[in-house]
Amino acid sequence: MKGEGVNMSQKDDVIVAMEKNGGYATFQQLNNLVNTSRWKTKTPTSSIRRTVQEHEEFFRIKPGLWALTRCKENVLKKLSIEPDNKISDEKFTHSYYQGIVVDLGNIKKFRTYIPAQDKNKKFLEKNLSDLVTMDSIPQFTYEKILRRAKTVDVIWFNERQMPCGFYEVEHTTDIKNSLSKFYELQDFRAKFSIIADERRREQFNDIISASMYNPIRKLVRFVSYDNLVKQYIKEQIVLEEEL
Repeated sequence: MKGEGVNMSQKDDVIVAMEKNGGYATFQQLNNLVNTSRWKTKTPTSSIRRTVQEHEEFFRIKPGLWALTRCKENVLKKLSIEPDNKISDEKFTHSYYQGIVVDLGNIKKFRTYIPAQDKNKKFLEKNLSDLVTMDSIPQFTYEKILRRAKTVDVIWFNERQMPCGFYEVEHTTDIKNSLSKFYELQDFRAKFSIIADERRREQFNDIISASMYNPIRKLVRFVSYDNLVKQYIKEQIVLEEEL
């Protein structure tokens, strides 16, 4: 039976929380909004995820982002998502995962940066500029290299204002463009990550196997959307346990 094993009152609590949030919510938002005080479970976060996944009252917009089925039309309009519109989907998807990487960096207590041209893009209903902790990129290197770094989708900086993570979201664009950026930034002690759909992993592996990328092959990792969201949820749980 659909939803078997999940207390129906838990489903009602999740519905109420989503209603208060405008008809949709990320798992992180639900963890904060759902009143689990009367739930007889030691793992409320897992129960919340199971609830939205097993009941037809909810539908998935993107990994980690769910909405009320009866509010589907209004929610998609609110998030500027046009059904069956490839351009709309690409725009939303890119800024959604860009926002997750920024927020993940914030949770880890890094300083976060995005390119100036992306500051008015939306993470759900917020501008990405409202999430980052740096208004401009610090002068951490030569101007020629700095101009290249300014175009990276998200950069994490440590307390010394040196880059420790470079992230490029590749939904449909050419992965080679991101790898060329990473090639020029390879001398910094930082993580280099391509964030993309799991279906692009094979393409990534084929491209980076070219001899021209030998210097950076061991430095760059592929992170699927699903694994990024799992990490996001994990870090949020750790943060909540510390508070």
